[in-house]
Amino acid sequence: MEAPPLQRRRPSSEILSGDSADVYFARADEILDRESLDPLVTMEVFSRGEGILCGIDEAKVLLAHALGEAAPEESVVEALADGDLFSPKEVVLRIRARYRAFGLYETAILGMLAQATGWATAARECVEAAAPEPVISFGARHVHPDVTDTLDYASIVGGCVGASTPAGARLAGLAPTGTMPHSLVLIFGDTVRAAEAFDRYLDSSVPRIVLVDTFKDEAEEALRVARALGDRLYGIRLDTPSERGRVTPDLVKEVRARLDQAGFGHVRIIISGGLTPSRIRAFKDEGAPVDSYAVGSHISGAGPIDFTGDLKEIDGQAVAKRGRIPGVTRNTRLQRIDLADWRSG
Repeated sequence: MEAPPLQRRRPSSEILSGDSADVYFARADEILDRESLDPLVTMEVFSRGEGILCGIDEAKVLLAHALGEAAPEESVVEALADGDLFSPKEVVLRIRARYRAFGLYETAILGMLAQATGWATAARECVEAAAPEPVISFGARHVHPDVTDTLDYASIVGGCVGASTPAGARLAGLAPTGTMPHSLVLIFGDTVRAAEAFDRYLDSSVPRIVLVDTFKDEAEEALRVARALGDRLYGIRLDTPSERGRVTPDLVKEVRARLDQAGFGHVRIIISGGLTPSRIRAFKDEGAPVDSYAVGSHISGAGPIDFTGDLKEIDGQAVAKRGRIPGVTRNTRLQRIDLADWRSG
């Protein structure tokens, strides 16, 4: 599955200054400066786990800034691509450059890869469980707002067809995906009135998808909304809370049957609420006619997949810490990166 192109942006001032780095990298840089040491090194980045790689494009942008003024013959970056499946201990990134040009950014590079790869891998688990029906990322509310764009981009790299935040969708070159909040329905005091206002004011390019679990029986509300909006209604979303038994395969089947019997076969059913790969598989196994799944905390709550950066050559001499094999590791999948193509404004 090919990853979407990252909409590139300049790394933050905290990253470029080294403020977000482990302090010992700054201390090492100061020592090397005082000693007039700046060897030509080769660093390899790998993980002991496996997953769907993400964050590598963001790392390329950072390296393009870090190495942009270095001699081209000395600065070589090779990498896999966002969306690639990698295996344990496979080298996903190799950097050959003067150490002080990029050493300060090891923390940032590993963090970019670890967090985003964890999210992308969790997204792929949901996408594979739901196939061929699509999955949408709804996890923004579970993470700090400064990283929602990265979360949603990683979800799309993992195979989600859309994401709920404009920032995240924009990174992947898409439009955001969403329905309406329960608060809108509660303020109007009636699902149909809220749906009619949604239809009245929002641009026609926005799909009319309406929540139907706020006040009344979901099947009853779905029919009321369908009769009010007719052909303009794209779909309904079921998000029944755990206090009311959550969304179940039987509920989906009933809503589908009642919509079909009333002549609203075009109305799609989207479900959300604590979905995991195992729950998605349960809906599939029971033949529930779900048209798409909106997944939040399973993706956003995924743990990072750790990456390690190792120096493997110093001024042409093969090196390694104990337990590792000295010298460059063979990986024919790595592609050389033209750093000029990755330098943002």
